[in-house]
Amino acid sequence: MAFDEGLVERIRAATGADPSMSERKMFGGLCFMSGGNMCFGVLGDEVMVRVGPDAYVEALGRPHVREMDFTGRSMRGMVFVDPAGIAEDDDLEAWLQRGLAFARSLPPKPAETRSRA
Repeated sequence: MAFDEGLVERIRAATGADPSMSERKMFGGLCFMSGGNMCFGVLGDEVMVRVGPDAYVEALGRPHVREMDFTGRSMRGMVFVDPAGIAEDDDLEAWLQRGLAFARSLPPKPAETRSRA
């Protein structure tokens, strides 16, 4: 599946100054990593956000959000946000911050497992 290059560029602009960030093609889209841990990504025209299991139910209660069911099974702790939920830069930034907060709560992965897309 292709991913929305314009949305990728918006995310790059929002995270570009962060040296912990890297990119990796995953799930048929492009994922962004912080310290080697996936925090969010772009699949089609949606953003997938790794909110973690504790924030999962709360995230699902927000408008324009659905469970990530990439394989036909729900991936608890990860959600999709549709284009209407990230149309404004402030809304996109709020979702990026949720993903970054969870990824940064995890121990960093060794540098050799990180890559640029």
